[in-house]
Formats: sequence, C-alpha cells, structure tokens
Amino acid sequence: MRILVAHNYYQQPGGEDHIFATEADLLESRGHQVLRYGVHNDAIKAMGRVAMVRATLWNGAVFRQLVELFQRERPDVAHFHNTFPLISPAAYYAARTADVPVVQTLHNYRLLCANAVFYRDGRVCEDCLGRFAPWPGVVHACYRDSRAASAVVAAMLAFHRARGTWTDLVDVYIVCTEFAREKFSRGGLPAERIVVKPNVVYPDPGPGEGLGGYALYVGRLTAEKGLATLLAAWERLAEPPPLKIVGDGPLAGAVADAASRCSAIEWLARQSSDRVLELMKDARALLIPSVWYEGLPRVIVEAYAAGLPVIASDLGAMSSLIEHGRTGLHFRPGDPEDLAAQVTWAYTHPLEFAAMRHAARAEFTAQYAPDRNYDLLMAIYARAIASSRSRARSANVARSSR
Repeated sequence: MRILVAHNYYQQPGGEDHIFATEADLLESRGHQVLRYGVHNDAIKAMGRVAMVRATLWNGAVFRQLVELFQRERPDVAHFHNTFPLISPAAYYAARTADVPVVQTLHNYRLLCANAVFYRDGRVCEDCLGRFAPWPGVVHACYRDSRAASAVVAAMLAFHRARGTWTDLVDVYIVCTEFAREKFSRGGLPAERIVVKPNVVYPDPGPGEGLGGYALYVGRLTAEKGLATLLAAWERLAEPPPLKIVGDGPLAGAVADAASRCSAIEWLARQSSDRVLELMKDARALLIPSVWYEGLPRVIVEAYAAGLPVIASDLGAMSSLIEHGRTGLHFRPGDPEDLAAQVTWAYTHPLEFAAMRHAARAEFTAQYAPDRNYDLLMAIYARAIASSRSRARSANVARSSR
C-alpha cells in the first residue's frame, strides 16, 4: 500500500510525535510505502495573529500542498494524527478532492474541549462535552490561559461542526481506549466510525528484571499529570524508596526543589526513548499520578513491554488499562496518602509484585505487540477504503439519476 501519514508536531516533543513516527516505521517494516507529511508548531513564531487565526480555521497553503501531493502520489489512504493548529481541517477536504480515504487518530480530546484534556482549575471538567461549540472554554480561557486564543479554537470547532467536516469527511476515527470511544460518541462523532486501536511499541524492547529497585515517573512536568500528588506522597513515606523522575515542563522547578530536599528523589530531566526503556527494565514500578483522563499513555504500553507494573490513578481509561492486583495498582486520584500506601504495599510484597511483572508482560503480548497492532491498522485502512468506495458509488448513482 501507499500510505500518507500526516502530523502537526508540537513545540515540546511528546507522545503523539513518537507514536506518529513509530507507526510509520512499523508500516515500512511490513513493506508499505509511507509518505510522511508534517508541519511544526515552531512556524507559529513567525506568523502574525491574523495569519494564525486563518491557518487554524482553514490553512489554504496546506490544502494546496496536499491536493498536489495526493494527485501526484495517489496514496491508497491518508492517515492523520495531530492536525491542530497548522494542518487544519482543510487537509480532509484536500483528501476528498483527490478521492483519498481518510483515517484520523484522536490522541486527545481537542474536538470536544478547547484545551484537549477535560481538565480545568485542578479538576476534571466536562463543561463543553456535547456542546455545539465549547464556549465555556472561552469564558474560562482554557486554551493557553487566553480568551482570545480559546475563542479561535472554539470558532474552528463550531465552524467545522456546522459544515459537517467531522461527520462527513473522515472515514474512520481511531481512539486508543473504550473510554475515549464513549466520550467522542457522546460528543457527536458517528459511533459506527470510531474504532479502538491501542498505541504500539516498536520494536519490542523485551522485558527487564526490575533489579534497580527504584520507582519511576516518565512524562511532562505539568499540573494535570499529578506531580503535586506524587511529590506529596514521597514526603509522607517514612522510608521513601528511590524515585527517578524523567521529563521536563512548567513544574520542573518544583521537582528540582523536591529533589534538593529529599535524597530519595532524583530528577533526570528529559531522556531519549532508548534510555527510558532501559530505566523501565530496571524499575520496580511505574507511577502515573495523573488527575486528568489521559488517553492511552505511551508509557503504559512501554512499561508492559518491559514487564513493569504500573501504579496509577483510578481515573478514566487508567481504571481499565491497569488491572488492580494483576498488572499494577490503583489509588484514589489526587490522594497522596493512598498513593503512599500503594507504594508501601508494592515494596513490602515482593513476591506478589514479581508476579505482576509477568502479568504486565503478558498483557503487552496479548494487547499491544507490534504484530497485533499492525493487523488492527490494516483492518482500519481496509475499512476506510471500503467506506470511500461506497461513498463514490453512491455519488455516481445520484449523478446518473439526475
């Protein structure tokens, strides 16, 4: 197959960027011709406010580039990852112009929420779910703490909802969990076009043995990731085990301060993907203290690949992705006392936790391994192509009956 994959890169690299690259590599490893199309948010710095607003609503330059690319390369399918803000929904219209089937992976909740995470003022927020336009997000300045910027996002969502972009121009949506599927269905996307396909780790790194004995956090250092809960839990532990924190972000100063006060905490800043996997293989447990819904954090799949149990908030998709007592442990979201209690249990029940390592690896093999993910992706592409052909036949019948 000839597959175009497209992605709008973030200014701060994250999981979506990695998944985009990993899936493209997986497809190429199976003999497909992959055409990569990308734009980078670094370009925003050189854009004026008016140009930025226009690009978010409809990027004419991207539309023209993609039409030319589709007509020249004739891909069998176009698979979009992040399109916000610079690729814009104009990309779908470019694909329709060239009769190319469209698949869209929904890595976050941008189509339902201005800030894409259902999180505001330190709590989960669904005020915009199901609304024609996310105006509460404008009132509360949810995107970049700016009402003006939030209004641009809200206008983009409302304009394309009214135009039928989300319902008419995407053949298949991919979400990572059943939890996300339910949210997007409630939010107005066609339920019959939403398919669950988890993220993939490729190549398979193989399991580790957890000989380092430390707990591990990997992710952005932001409020919704639950850093305050994590740091408070370590303050409550009488004999805190070693904790390695990997990542960077707005709360880096708080993490550095905690590390200076507690010798058990070590901040490693951002690390390469290979280094993260090495750390996972030697860790005792991965900690995910998030206080927002999350999607399917790549670190969960990587942890399972390494045979690493996960201690996570009992919230959103994490409630089902981690099976309490089998592949990890749950704690009450935002509760440092309960997190400390679960960490204590993990370190005082070595045999039970060793069994969780085997269960975590088995979960990876059953649900997230590259071969299974590839098969799911091929089925999704076949479904998108069939949908596109059916639509074309219906259009031809309609034209011939006039």
